[in-house]
Amino acid sequence: QVRLVESGGGSVETGGSLRLSCTATTNRWGDIFVAWFRQSPGKEREAVAGINTRLALTLYVDSMKGRFTISQDNAKKTVYLQMNDLKPEDTGIYVCAADLQSGFWYGSEGYRSWGQGTQVTVSS
Repeated sequence: QVRLVESGGGSVETGGSLRLSCTATTNRWGDIFVAWFRQSPGKEREAVAGINTRLALTLYVDSMKGRFTISQDNAKKTVYLQMNDLKPEDTGIYVCAADLQSGFWYGSEGYRSWGQGTQVTVSS
């Protein structure tokens, strides 16, 4: 089991930036895929970006490319999500998931471990 703890959420105005962190407690760093999802009000949970911790290979949902950047720090076993030029529609709870067991990386059903999430609020 991979334990995940997110941090870095908050309230910003339109155009602002935030960097979210997802710190993993695991002895399998380098063998797991970690992804960020978000749950916005009135919408289904959607994938944002993911990273292969062995290769640092990054993947993005097309609509998230350009403003969001996922990265990792191996020494800290932490995955970051840098979010720039935030918009009100980016408001939601951002959750990280790890240990993809089946399916596509952007499908939430295949992940074994989930964090508790961190709230991001973007005001206009």
